[in-house]
Amino acid sequence: MNLNHKTRVLKELFRLGKTPLQDASVHLNATIDWLCYAQDSTPDAGVSQTYLVKNQHWANSYPETTGYIIPTFYSYAALTGREDIRERARQMTEWECDIQTKSGGVLAGALGDCDKPTIFNTGQVLFGWARAFEEEKNERYRESAVKAANWLCDAQDDDGCWRRYGSPMTNNTVNTYNTRSAWGLLRVYQITQENKYLEAALKNIDWSLKQSFDNGWLPNNCLQDDKQPFVHTIAYAMRGFLEVGDYAKRDDFIKQAIKIGDALLTALPSNGMLSGRFDCNWHSTVKWSCLTGDAQIAINWGRLYQITGDEKYKEAMQKILKFVKSTQKLTGDIREQGGIKGSHPINGDYHPWQYPNWAAKFYADALMIECTIFNKLKTGQRFINDG
Repeated sequence: MNLNHKTRVLKELFRLGKTPLQDASVHLNATIDWLCYAQDSTPDAGVSQTYLVKNQHWANSYPETTGYIIPTFYSYAALTGREDIRERARQMTEWECDIQTKSGGVLAGALGDCDKPTIFNTGQVLFGWARAFEEEKNERYRESAVKAANWLCDAQDDDGCWRRYGSPMTNNTVNTYNTRSAWGLLRVYQITQENKYLEAALKNIDWSLKQSFDNGWLPNNCLQDDKQPFVHTIAYAMRGFLEVGDYAKRDDFIKQAIKIGDALLTALPSNGMLSGRFDCNWHSTVKWSCLTGDAQIAINWGRLYQITGDEKYKEAMQKILKFVKSTQKLTGDIREQGGIKGSHPINGDYHPWQYPNWAAKFYADALMIECTIFNKLKTGQRFINDG
């Protein structure tokens, strides 16, 4: 690390908690503005995968995460009445239809990284197509969702696991965080009432549940190191259990989500800076925080509060969001202003020296669910929590 970068890391650590927090709407508006800037920084309608700080470069559009940014933009447009944001969501959806492979799958990585479709990325774009169809009633969007869902069903093994078409960007071919792709299939069931999509979703969650340890920890649940998965992928897996379980009234799925949520809640320090990785005994293994995962866990705790009514989840959501807010720049370089880093400090091992678009997406969702829980929305407004 050169001197300038080392100085920046030290400054970030020093400023933690010292930045005056603003109203949630201020943080939310800045985050959406950053996502718009990330979209405008590409030659197409997709959203740039990440802003790389060291070389001041925007990566190519990322099909996977653009897919689940679509529902975030629709939700924000509904809360604010901003038709320009709704139009951006439409443009993203059209772009996803245009680049969908003939097989129905979605390509791995940012555009140009890979010419092969992969399971997880396909599952994530389902959220965008499903929400866009609900909003626009455009049959093209449902057709793309069905085509992708059929590809996922055909690729699924009889026991519910996906062992083929793993992402070349990860070290593993089997991933328990594909529960989030199962949730994507549930969303397609909701716009088609085609039972095979619900059955495939349940089958995958059942398989994943069988892999879990008694304490809720999941093997095969990381992009890089299964012995100490990122909070990011832990949160992915937890959300799949939670949302499919809530819809299907499967208490066993919800109990698994609660085990994960409670383990991370126990590990949450008083300043809200959750460790970025955990081992199979739920011991933290690093001193940096995965901000993407923090935002996701905030959402998950918020959802657990909505489902169970247990105040401890609402309090934990507040605490971790207060920490993430303290790391967000609201002034300065427009390429960083409003964005969320991969890690705090910025040289942590999850997307170091980067501002990934999905970190901002989940943070925006977390802020909207926080506003919902604390009744900060205007009469008649509601945040649709769908991806």
